[in-house]
Amino acid sequence: MTPQEASVKSEAICRLAPIIPVLVVEDVATAKPLAQALVKGGLPVLEVTLRTDAALEVIAEMASVEGGVVGAGTLLTPADVAAAKDAGATFGVSPGSTQTLLEACEEADLPLLPGAASASEAMALLERGYTVQKFFPAEAAGGAKLLKSLASPLPQIRFCPTGGVSPTNATDYLSLPNVLCAGGSWVAPNDLIANGDWDGITALAAEAAALPR
Repeated sequence: MTPQEASVKSEAICRLAPIIPVLVVEDVATAKPLAQALVKGGLPVLEVTLRTDAALEVIAEMASVEGGVVGAGTLLTPADVAAAKDAGATFGVSPGSTQTLLEACEEADLPLLPGAASASEAMALLERGYTVQKFFPAEAAGGAKLLKSLASPLPQIRFCPTGGVSPTNATDYLSLPNVLCAGGSWVAPNDLIANGDWDGITALAAEAAALPR
């Protein structure tokens, strides 16, 4: 898969909903009901971060949920890419990018949202052909003001900001012309997952799905 092809697929995924839930799931037993609750609320695109021992099993469980589009976050190595794809991930997300990681995703035909936190990083990815990128860590790197500043000199690039995005600032990002969607973890809080409050998560997802962009 070429970077250009990956960007086309990534853009289509990003346009499915204004928010992509960023999920850190410890217990495989919660994976399927969590995914069902989020999809029911209008958030079909799910990013499962590879930060727990259960992550790959969680991806496999969520990939079986009807209407869900499941990806793997925190891809760092070619081994991560291979494992995520084997588990059923249909896209990948990385906090940054290296040539090794980009090549691994391209060879595996796994669309990637590569991370960038500066104009130089965004330009390097653009030079390779990636016109859809993750902006991370969004708030720490300069927030919506920085993304707005990048829109004029780099109009070819569309972003999915992640990192510090919340209900209070999500619209600041989503209103920008160079933002397709945003990643956020608030739609699946740990206490609701622990209590099995799937209706509560569906309600949070519905609120996020209704955000204007």
